[in-house]
Amino acid sequence: MGVFSRLSDIVNANLNSLLDKAEDPEKIVRLMIQEMEDTLVEVRSAAAKVIAERKDRERQLGLLGLEQQEWEQKAELALRKDRDDLAAAALTHKANLADQHKAVARDLELLGENLAKLNDDIAKLQAKLQDAKARQRTIVMRAQNAHTSLKARTQIHSAKIDDMLNRFDYAERRIDAVEAQAEALDLGRAKSLNQAFAELEAQDRIKGELEALKARVQQQQKG
Repeated sequence: MGVFSRLSDIVNANLNSLLDKAEDPEKIVRLMIQEMEDTLVEVRSAAAKVIAERKDRERQLGLLGLEQQEWEQKAELALRKDRDDLAAAALTHKANLADQHKAVARDLELLGENLAKLNDDIAKLQAKLQDAKARQRTIVMRAQNAHTSLKARTQIHSAKIDDMLNRFDYAERRIDAVEAQAEALDLGRAKSLNQAFAELEAQDRIKGELEALKARVQQQQKG
């Protein structure tokens, strides 16, 4: 694809449409910017050549104008010397130079139009480039945020995290079981302690009953 054909495609391109169709918007903007920058360099180079050609044509135009004046002066000299033949030849050569002058003038006009078009295309391309660079910064930020959000959501819904949480639940249940065993042991010890006191109280009660019984029997024997 030639530089002018590619330039036309870029200048006429709808960036929004390209981004809508792109699978990777960040990539398409990066490639578009690279293409625009490369094309801009080529177009500027083409414009420089046109400027050089225009200067060359302007120089040719000036030289042709001077030559026409010289041959007109030669025709006048020939007439003063009664050399109509030489005067006619000089005027003929001047006419040829005039034709060349007109051709170069037309070339110069076309070069000016071409340069004006290149200048307009460069301005449009620069505007597209600035727009693309602005979009690139926005798209890169959005892409980074999207990747971060996706990573976070992936972690949230990850089977590994669910498995880890299940392990936490299992560990908590194991701890609950151990704590329950410890509480059960404490309850057992408390029961044994109460039982010991109950036994002491029972012993005291039995001892009291025994003493009362002995006193009653002794009293009966005395009677």
